[in-house]
Amino acid sequence: MNSQSSNRDGPPPVPATGWDFLTNHAHVLTCVARDPGIRLRDIAERVGITERAAHRIVAELVGAGYLLRERQGRRSRYEIVPELPLRHPLVENREVGDLLAVLVGSPQRGGGADG
Repeated sequence: MNSQSSNRDGPPPVPATGWDFLTNHAHVLTCVARDPGIRLRDIAERVGITERAAHRIVAELVGAGYLLRERQGRRSRYEIVPELPLRHPLVENREVGDLLAVLVGSPQRGGGADG
């Protein structure tokens, strides 16, 4: 009955790591949507994957046309192609931009010249 003491006695709750609502591909797209100039190292850190896995996912997204990559010196800058459909049959009538609008807000809604 003393639920308060059980919260204080042990370590703070740790988020479940067995599954997630989004795939790593969706997490990578979210990182790119927030920062088009993000480095692979930073994507890997934020998503919780290896840099090699981040590189593979970005390459897959570029290869499938969901990301455009422009080299700027030693860095890359990415652009998401929001009108492409989501790949699963349950959501095939929705676009990548629809998902990103929910997760990070729509870039078109920003209204700024940079956004």
